[in-house]
Amino acid sequence: MPAYLNSNPSSYDQQPHVQERDVEPSVKFRDQSGKSLHIGLINNMPDGALEATERQFLSLLNAASDGIEVCLSLYSLPGVPRNEIGAERVRNFYTSAENLLKSHSDTHLDGLIVTGREPLTPNLQDEPYWDSFTRVLEWARENTHSTVWSCLAAHAATLHMDGITRVRSPHKHCGVFDCVQLSSHALTEGTPLRFSLPHSRWNGLPEDALTASGYTVLTRSAETGVDTFVKQFKSLFVFFQGHPEYESNTLLLEYRRDVGRFLRRETNAYPLMPRNYFDRDTIHALTALQRKAETRPHEDLLADVSEILEMPSIENAWAPTAQCMYKNWLKYIYEQKQLRLEDSRNSAETNEIDGSDAALAIATAVPSTAGLSTEY
Repeated sequence: MPAYLNSNPSSYDQQPHVQERDVEPSVKFRDQSGKSLHIGLINNMPDGALEATERQFLSLLNAASDGIEVCLSLYSLPGVPRNEIGAERVRNFYTSAENLLKSHSDTHLDGLIVTGREPLTPNLQDEPYWDSFTRVLEWARENTHSTVWSCLAAHAATLHMDGITRVRSPHKHCGVFDCVQLSSHALTEGTPLRFSLPHSRWNGLPEDALTASGYTVLTRSAETGVDTFVKQFKSLFVFFQGHPEYESNTLLLEYRRDVGRFLRRETNAYPLMPRNYFDRDTIHALTALQRKAETRPHEDLLADVSEILEMPSIENAWAPTAQCMYKNWLKYIYEQKQLRLEDSRNSAETNEIDGSDAALAIATAVPSTAGLSTEY
């Protein structure tokens, strides 16, 4: 069964999609008693990446659904700054995450995915959305079967819950890096012991601080440190410092964006090329252009960068691992949902039996008045 985007059916023609046959309006998602899950995506990504992020997660959930019907609903976090175009998309296709927090809300999510974004301040607690982020976290801990915290969201979540501060690296970790499994867990069942996943970040979380605070590290890269880790509450919290959802050209687009920032003199350092990503010819061409740009930075060179980046054909070699991990995630959520539904049914039956026993006891204790005259 595919994943569906739960959006306003009247705006279906504008919905982000995997393929036309894979995405349908929310009216298709009706059978809550069947093998189905309702997943929320709180998309905090910058305006230029909003649609791409929607597509990436919808595509990944679609590939990982494995017989489970997945309804994906889009949510926005209050306080996240948006330009006019981004704000319009949020108004048209997103629901405020504040709706999840209302006590009278009838919205139920089985699982939640929360993305990060480039921070505006050195201290994450000073971000304009910090208050709404922490309230969503506390809600998710009690009201979802599992929640995924992606990249910066993972950093913010561990800072709020355990005071773990991220550490900035001398250079940006950008590329596709080898990772190894460290712990056996339902999330990594069926994945290779060694695999590769994209990373794109300046900061990381110290492994010793995570383990000291009760987190279990599942996978690690020798080059970038901790990759995936978890912590069990009422909800299973899953943290990705990498980006299993990335498409084959996502790192390419990020690199072009960062080169553009240098050419416009918004940054002083030319960005490092994504590692283990481009073919040899592309690396040579980009290296030659970098020398030229560092000698004489000019925005016109961005056209040359774009021309070079049109050449490579990049294979999404991490897709099978990403799909396996998210398939396991959906399976875990579905199993937890069924267990809690069974507990609810058992509880209801117990209450019904207790009520019947009490009624029978009352009836037995009260003498019958049949055949007796009533005096007035």
